[in-house]
Order: sequence, then C-alpha cells, then structure tokens
Amino acid sequence: MFSFFKKKKEEIVEQKKRENIEETDYADVTEIANYFKNETGVTFDRQTSILQNKVMTFCKHRDIYSFSALMSVLESDALTKQELTDYLTTNETFFYREFKQIQELVALVKKSHANVKILCAPSATGEEPYSIAIALLEDGVSPSKFEIVGIDINADALQKAKDARYKQRNVRLLSSQIINEYFDENDGVYTLKSSLKSLVTFKLANIFDASFANIGKFDYIFCRNMLIYFDKPTKLKAKQILEEMRQNKEQDVFFGHADLF
Repeated sequence: MFSFFKKKKEEIVEQKKRENIEETDYADVTEIANYFKNETGVTFDRQTSILQNKVMTFCKHRDIYSFSALMSVLESDALTKQELTDYLTTNETFFYREFKQIQELVALVKKSHANVKILCAPSATGEEPYSIAIALLEDGVSPSKFEIVGIDINADALQKAKDARYKQRNVRLLSSQIINEYFDENDGVYTLKSSLKSLVTFKLANIFDASFANIGKFDYIFCRNMLIYFDKPTKLKAKQILEEMRQNKEQDVFFGHADLF
C-alpha cells in the first residue's frame, strides 16, 4: 500500500514537471518581435537576445508563462499592450540636443508672418518640444505665434513630459540664465515652470495608426532619433506619412542625424 501511494506521488510530481515545461516557454520571441514591429514600426532584428530577455522579464512580472500566452493577452488587453510598448520604447534624451536644427526652425518661424504649428514626433519625455519653445521665446518670438504638439507611443514617457521634472544631466547643455528663467530647482530636480509647460500639448499617438492623420497638418515637423529603430522599408513608410502631414509640401521634415535612409 505504501509503495502504491509513493508511486502515485511520484507520478503527480512528474506530471507537474511536464505541465510546467509545457506552460513555460520563452524560447522563441519571433512572433512578439513581428507583432511589435507591425504595431509600432520598431524592429529588434539585431537585438533579438536583448528583446527576448526583456519580454521574458515582462512576462514573469505578470505571471505570463509563455510568449504565445503573451500574444493572446496583447490581442485582447489594451492595457498590457500599452505597458509592453512603454517597456520596450523607453529612452533618454536631453535639452538642446542637435541644437543647430532648432536654430534653423527658429529662423524660419521668425520669417513667417502667420502663426505656426509644430509637431514633435516622437516627443519622448518632453525635452525636445520644450527646447523648441525655450529657443523661440529666447529669440523674441511671441508665444501667441506658435503651437507645439508632442506625440509619442509611450504613455509613461508622455506623463513624464507633462510632469516636466528633470535631472541635471537632462539640462546640462542649458545656460544658468535659461535654467533660472524657465525652471524651479529643488534638491537636484529641475521642474519646468507652468508658463512654459502650457506652450506644449502632448498626445498619445502612433504614426502608423490610421487615426494619426486626425491630428491635423503642421507647418514644421521634427522627427529625430525615431527612424533609427526602423528597418529601411519602415523608415521610408514613416517618412512618407510625416511628409503628408505638412501644410507646405516644400518644407522639409527635420530628421535626426542618425536617421539615415
């Protein structure tokens, strides 16, 4: 009798082991990679192992035991889909990055006799659109003359942009005069003043989504350091989409130096 129960216990243990092996499957991240590329344009072709580890960690924190199970969740749960997007698109930038292009924009705005609309895609945590606003104000452009819209697919980054609290490394290129004028500093945290924050509107948007065109047309478009995450066909598709958002078809889109076609 004892040997019978012992054998049954061993069989149950072995069955649980087999079930666990079947349920826990993080071996092939290809389906997730393809899904994410189709949804956002972002490719991890050269970083498959990094993507696999990041998605595996994402799954384990949510008690999702396989990439196939994650796919099922993504297709039915918009919140998890947004969380994964936020997790895989986190990046850091800083004020006055590639400032020469911002200076070119300021010169164009000053020459214009009309009010202008400016799009930043992506806006990340807000440094670029806020940099444009600061540069325009510093060159004497009235805040009534421009409207700035920042978009991103990362909801967490957009919330940080709206909060507009930065560390010293984010403002390291700004002069002390500009920092004193536009920021409140407290214990190493630099918070933008409300008067400047009010000059930028942030929206959660994906340029590959059919609804993207609904945000309107713009006089000037900044799209810097986004295309580096795309393969060539996706870069060309993104370029075409953004060019169709221009009010003036003769005005070039401002792309980053790393966004090579």
